[in-house]
Amino acid sequence: MATATVVIEEITALEILDSRGNPTVRVRVLASDGSEGVASVPSGASTGKREALELRDGDAKRYGGKGVLRAVANVTGEIAAHLNGRPVQDQAGLDAALIAVDGTPDKSRLGANAVLGVSLAAARCGAASARLPLYRYLGGVAGTLPVPMLNVLNGGKHAANNLDLQEFMLVPAGFDTFRDGLRAATEIYHTLAGVLRRRGLATGVGDEGGFAPDLENHAEALDLLVEAIGAAGYRPGEQVFLALDPASSEFYREGRYHLRAEGTKSAAEMVEMYAGWLERYPIILIEDGLAEEDWDGWVTLTASLGRKAQLVGDDIFVTNAGLLAEGIARGVGNAILIKPNQIGTLSETLRTMSVAEAAGYRTVVSHRSGETEDSLIADLAAGTGAGQIKTGAPCRSERVCKYNRLLELEAEGLVYAGKAAFGL
Repeated sequence: MATATVVIEEITALEILDSRGNPTVRVRVLASDGSEGVASVPSGASTGKREALELRDGDAKRYGGKGVLRAVANVTGEIAAHLNGRPVQDQAGLDAALIAVDGTPDKSRLGANAVLGVSLAAARCGAASARLPLYRYLGGVAGTLPVPMLNVLNGGKHAANNLDLQEFMLVPAGFDTFRDGLRAATEIYHTLAGVLRRRGLATGVGDEGGFAPDLENHAEALDLLVEAIGAAGYRPGEQVFLALDPASSEFYREGRYHLRAEGTKSAAEMVEMYAGWLERYPIILIEDGLAEEDWDGWVTLTASLGRKAQLVGDDIFVTNAGLLAEGIARGVGNAILIKPNQIGTLSETLRTMSVAEAAGYRTVVSHRSGETEDSLIADLAAGTGAGQIKTGAPCRSERVCKYNRLLELEAEGLVYAGKAAFGL
């Protein structure tokens, strides 16, 4: 007797809170064999102009207009009616149906938060139905544990301090196991707190768990990280490296970059500043070094520094295969940040990762500043062999849950990417 196809029977949704106390969407998908999948949708603060669009209620009486009851209603109403009865293990078909029923390029009619929540919950349900670990279901390979990039000093839109650059990260690539790399970064994080306290600097944390002190300039932040690495007993540039996410679009106006400490700069002067930092500090990655609109500047940045560091496009590519293809053709960057909620479905996310891999661009799976306790991106990074993941400081449960999931996967036998993830 032929086995009956497992189909979606029910889709429900709930308005929950993210790590900033703002509403977001949680979706539950139930299949005909009793399998279920649940997923929660994150939200960004520093967002690219061409990202898929969340749907917010706009009712000032609830959550200052940030409620998501309209998105929830779209999940339980129009989306559920369109997807119920469809095979739960046909991720590409489900996502194509989601794209078609929304009917807009940016998922704005039903809301990218509604569409993505269903896409990810369906993937979890499909994995449960197939009796596969989520990382295997998503990637179809044995899996590789990514190198974590931990944002331990926050600035920009992630903190209420005087730093314009948004993220200063630790990259523990020089270890044989994920657990040793995570342990080193965590010990450095706690050592950094002591360094800041001894200098009379604030140790309150920003949106992603990193410390957010006021500093004289951005080089001081880099000096603090190098000092903390050494004080914790590790070797900067051998075991632990640094990465930056300036989020340059946030301080780009009228063709210039406006930094409170270093002054106003052209794209060429920004490249010169980064080049000086690469000489002085063990920096191996710069994300969004220039603005999303500054394509010519990006070409210059890549030609100048592309052999010295990994140059990651976030706002300029927004996990969009078409924009990435344009960047590859023009020689923009050599890596891409992967955020599923920028594009709106899992299948589109995986397609973009495939385009990057075919062109030799590295992929960095990423959280958002407004996160939930959903750890799906850990499985996504491991299953696709992305090699790198950024999901905040080793602080705050919505960040730590991703690291704990990767520790679970290591216990199941997955191997750490280490320096090879950066071509070192």
